[in-house]
Amino acid sequence: MTTYISVIGVGKEDKELNQLAQEVGRLIAGRGAILVCGGLGGIMHAVACGAKEAGGTTVGILPGPDRVGASKCIDIAIPTDMAHARNALVVRAGDGVIAIGAGYGTLSEIGLALKMGKPVVGLKTWVLYRDDKRDEGVVSADTPEQAVATIFQLTKKR
Repeated sequence: MTTYISVIGVGKEDKELNQLAQEVGRLIAGRGAILVCGGLGGIMHAVACGAKEAGGTTVGILPGPDRVGASKCIDIAIPTDMAHARNALVVRAGDGVIAIGAGYGTLSEIGLALKMGKPVVGLKTWVLYRDDKRDEGVVSADTPEQAVATIFQLTKKR
């Protein structure tokens, strides 16, 4: 069965984060997985383009009622007309989630993924605390290689 990896992250342009995301996309595609993301700009565009460069398949779950604004690197664009509520679909579609960057939309997706029991790996993203202790629900990674290797290891255990 094919593995689906959801990548979540900020929609604004950030050169450093976009470079990390592009490499994450390449590595996901290199392992034969399907990339799922929000389908728009920023991290979503960068990760999808990285996956496309490596010959991968990309799915974008869009917030609007049509495909307008979808990244040119998205193969399958799914309009939802759900605005931010589509975040639940982005994380539900993946066997595991990689979070890149620290926007509030990303934070909501992390929370949804953890609530759904999905493994989450973070690359320059939120650090969570619960009861004055660091919550280990988001596994930190320092590099794209480590993030992708870790998410595949965690999804294999499920």
